[in-house]
Amino acid sequence: MLRSVPLQLGTFTVDPPVVLAPMAGITNVAFRQLCREQGAGLYVCEMITTRALVERNPKTMGMITFGVEERPRSVQLYGVDPATIRKAVEMIVDQDLADHIDMNFGCSVPKVTRRGGGSALPWKRRLFESIVRSAVEAAEGLPVTVKMRIGIDDDHHTFVDAGRIAQDAGVAWVALHARTAAQRYSGQADWDAIAALKAALDIPVLGNGDIWEASDALRMMAETGCDGVVIGRGCLGRPWLFADLANAFAGRPERALPSLGEVARLMHRHSQLLTEWLGSEREGVTDFRKHVAWYLKGFPVGGELRRAMAMSSSLDELAGLLAQLDHAAPFPREILGQPRGRTGTPGRVVLPDGWLADRDSDMIPEGAELDDSGG
Repeated sequence: MLRSVPLQLGTFTVDPPVVLAPMAGITNVAFRQLCREQGAGLYVCEMITTRALVERNPKTMGMITFGVEERPRSVQLYGVDPATIRKAVEMIVDQDLADHIDMNFGCSVPKVTRRGGGSALPWKRRLFESIVRSAVEAAEGLPVTVKMRIGIDDDHHTFVDAGRIAQDAGVAWVALHARTAAQRYSGQADWDAIAALKAALDIPVLGNGDIWEASDALRMMAETGCDGVVIGRGCLGRPWLFADLANAFAGRPERALPSLGEVARLMHRHSQLLTEWLGSEREGVTDFRKHVAWYLKGFPVGGELRRAMAMSSSLDELAGLLAQLDHAAPFPREILGQPRGRTGTPGRVVLPDGWLADRDSDMIPEGAELDDSGG
C-alpha cells in the first residue's frame, strides 16, 4: 500500500497531500467549504490578478475572502510584472489576507497567453525568475508555491527549467499540470513529465491531470513518485471525491457512491452556501445553475427536469425540483473514471509578437497586465 507523507506548507501540515486546484467561477468560498466538509486537504481560491488586487478592485476584494474557519487561507495570484507582483504580495502580508500564495503559470486561455501570462510566461526564463523571486522575497516567510504546465506546445517545453528556477528562488513546492498549453484540457496528461520533474528537483512536486477517482491519485503517486496531487475537474459535481481521497490515502477501502437522494441533499447544501456567501438567494441559486449537469451526470433524470433546475432562481424552487428526483436511484458506477468538465480540442497558443524569439529577455509585453480577476 502507498504510504504518503504529509506536505508541509509553512506552519501548516497538508494531510492527506491533496490540493483543490483554483478554478475560475468554481472554487469560491461556498465550494471550498463544501469540499472541506467532505475531507481534508488544501483548498485554493479562484485566481486573483495582481493588478486588480493592488488597485483594490471591488470584485477582486470579494473573491479574496475566506470562511471563518478556513485555514490555511490559500490564494492564487496571476501577474506578468515583477513590480506589481511584489506590491500584491506585500499587500497580502501587510493586511493578513492569506496564509499561502500560489503563483499561476498554468492558465492557457488566449486572453492570458496573448499577454505573455500563464503558461506562456515560463518561456521567458529571466522574467519568470524575477516574478517568482519577487513574490518569495515580498512574502517574508509566507509559503509561496508555483503551478505550471509542461510548456507552450510539444516543441517548447519549459517545465524542468521553470521548476529549477522556482526551487532556487525558494518556493515551497511546484505543481505540474501534465499537459502543454496547446493541449488545453484535451487528450491524456503525460504523467512521465511529472516523474521527470520529480527526478530533477529536491523540493516537493505535486501532480495534476486526469485524476478522476481516488485510485487515480494513488496510481499517479506510485508511478511518478510525486509528493501530492492537485484535483481540478475531477471534483466538479463530486465534492465527495475528497472523502474518497482521505480514505484512500489512509488505507481505508471505503469509497463514496451516493444515491441520487444524497446527491440532491449536497446540491441543496451547495446552493445554500452560495446564497450565504453572495448575500442574495437569487444570485446564489443562479450561480449554482452551472453545477447541475455535473451533479446529475449519469443519473436517470429527464431532460425537462434537468433544464428546470438549470433555470431555477430560488431555494424553494430548487428544493421542489430536487424533491421530484428518484432519491433511491443508485450511483451510476458506469461513469466512474470518466472525464468531467471541459475537454475541448488542442489549438495554437496565442502569444505576443516575437515571444518565442528570445528565451532570456525579461521584457514585459505592452498591455500585459490583466485588470480584472476571474479569467
